[in-house]
Amino acid sequence: MTTRLAIIGGDAGGMSAASIARRRDEDLEIVAFERGEHTSYSACGIPYYVAGLVEDAGRLIARSPQQHRDRGIDVRTCCEVLGIDLDARMLTVRADDRESSEPFDQLVIATGAEPVLPNVPGAEAIEPARTVDAGERLRAALDRGGRCAVVVGAGYIGLEMAEALVSQGLNVTMIEAAPQVMGTLDADMAAHVQEAAEGTGIRVVLNEGVEEIVTDASGAPTEVRTASGTYPADHVVIGTGARPAVKLAADAGLALGDSGALAVDDHQRCPGHDGVFAAGDCVESHHRVLDKAVNIQLGTHANKQGRIAGTNATGGDARFPGVIGTAVSKICRYEVARTGIGEREAQRAGIEVVCATIEDRTRAGYYPGAGPIWVKLLAEPGTGRLLGGQIVGVEGAAKRIDVLATAIWTGLAVDELALLDLSYAPPFSGVYDPLLIAARATAKLA
Repeated sequence: MTTRLAIIGGDAGGMSAASIARRRDEDLEIVAFERGEHTSYSACGIPYYVAGLVEDAGRLIARSPQQHRDRGIDVRTCCEVLGIDLDARMLTVRADDRESSEPFDQLVIATGAEPVLPNVPGAEAIEPARTVDAGERLRAALDRGGRCAVVVGAGYIGLEMAEALVSQGLNVTMIEAAPQVMGTLDADMAAHVQEAAEGTGIRVVLNEGVEEIVTDASGAPTEVRTASGTYPADHVVIGTGARPAVKLAADAGLALGDSGALAVDDHQRCPGHDGVFAAGDCVESHHRVLDKAVNIQLGTHANKQGRIAGTNATGGDARFPGVIGTAVSKICRYEVARTGIGEREAQRAGIEVVCATIEDRTRAGYYPGAGPIWVKLLAEPGTGRLLGGQIVGVEGAAKRIDVLATAIWTGLAVDELALLDLSYAPPFSGVYDPLLIAARATAKLA
């Protein structure tokens, strides 16, 4: 009898699992259930589509449902899994307003994350721009007109969407309840990001929580109210974060970790349930610096974890080695990156650190196009082991974070980093790369 692998979720984690499983086992029956219309799409590209930098939303789709089908994967779109019976090895599925039962032998859960909306009147009327379809609807609304927009939330998504709206000619206000933008950075580094956002024309309002999103009779927004003021809004974008979508799995009896995400081992197995795997934004990962389970929602992790799950579901023995929180973005004129831990994370975890921040130039000072770069490093006192890094700067700044991520991953100390054999040419850095300068400054404190 043919073995059947069922996948719940048709984006990065789920389709990576399906694809590697198909390559490993030609005879395996693979069926993937996706409640939306698209598979394998780049949610990270939606702000660039909204901004008009990407004209065709189809370019955000890496592999369509039909392309997966052509490779022998039975992809069923607009098809929602309502329940999982682990004992009977059966899924309850709804499609076209009809429910059916679908058996499985092996299961990969890749349900992703769901937006966290502010608990205020009117928020339910705003569709989060997290899917290709939602991005198309937002851009269509922008094309119909409007002068003012409000972005709620000043994290990665909020900042990227605010910049996209400014590029479309709107007056944009970004409202954040916290005292700084981009909470994944330390406050001193986030200040540079705020300066860049304001320099683009974004009005940044901090320490204000939204109390109401006012809509008209058609449900379209008209203004956003806080305790301190009212902001006109022809368009509203909500970027207040996302939580792992785990209700389906939890209702089936699968364990959640302290982070609220699905608990899995390093083989992406759900403990206590043979043949059940999970991957992507809905699961926990081991943080190699904090030495604890965390939920970090990034497509890079989802794709890797999906490959691990698909490999092991087909008899392999692959292991996911963990994460260190490496992330990068472009916010207005600055590139922004971070890896490892920051000062707040260290304080919460009770980890003693020393840190140093330097300002330098991205290229040799005399070379055209040189601009500012700030590098902040955190190290362990005594050993000097690098624990974290943050970078903000103009073009050419951010991908330096990969050097820091590699150093943290391998346990390099800052005094070793300061002497690392990095490349040099005037179009790319000064004789001493900013990372080497920052490492030397941190080593003096370690």
